Amino acid sequence: MPIQLCLQPSVIYHRMRARLRRKPDQFMARVPGLIHVGANVGQERNRYNKYGLEVVWVEPIPEVFAELQKNIASLPRQQAYQELLTDESRAYVFHVASNQGESSSILPLKEHQEIWPNVVYERELILHSKTLDELIAEQDIELHRYKALVLDTQGSELLVLKGAHQTLQAMKYVKVEAADFEAYCGCATVDSLNKFLSMHGFSETRRHAFAAKQQGNGRYYDLIFQRNQQC
Repeated sequence: MPIQLCLQPSVIYHRMRARLRRKPDQFMARVPGLIHVGANVGQERNRYNKYGLEVVWVEPIPEVFAELQKNIASLPRQQAYQELLTDESRAYVFHVASNQGESSSILPLKEHQEIWPNVVYERELILHSKTLDELIAEQDIELHRYKALVLDTQGSELLVLKGAHQTLQAMKYVKVEAADFEAYCGCATVDSLNKFLSMHGFSETRRHAFAAKQQGNGRYYDLIFQRNQQC
């Protein structure tokens, strides 16, 4: 008879974390859907569709949002909302960037231009923000269908998280794009995101560098956090 080994939950958990380090998108196979804040035109839509995910997209720039809607029109499991999300309800000056809006932010550019010197702000919008928790409640979004949160809001990720306490409690994974330097004035960084998410029961399981300063230290990363094993 084959010998059956009973692995301790902690062993299984650490093996799962090791797999996530090797395959950064592996968490998508373990969730029914995700919420992506900072959608731009939905560049990841086909990847999400490949995993059969239900997706909530959130994008604040009107013309970019219109393009997003066109791009996901044939994907019935994906829906989009035109909103600016932070940690409170208030008006912001929103800076629209020259690279099809991809680097747009409520924060002024700082060291971002040491990696992308050609990216500048072209114009400004006055946008009114709300929290992710407010959006979830207003739209009757069923959180049990969305177990991962993806943030790419160009420096304001920590503000989004601070306005998402209830949403975060329902998440198993958080994926964030962030730098280990001040790319935008007062922006979220790798360290500040780790500190905040660790306080809310998450640990970093993956760090993939995709851009770096040509001189000196400073990199941009895709970070993946997983909820810690419950006792």
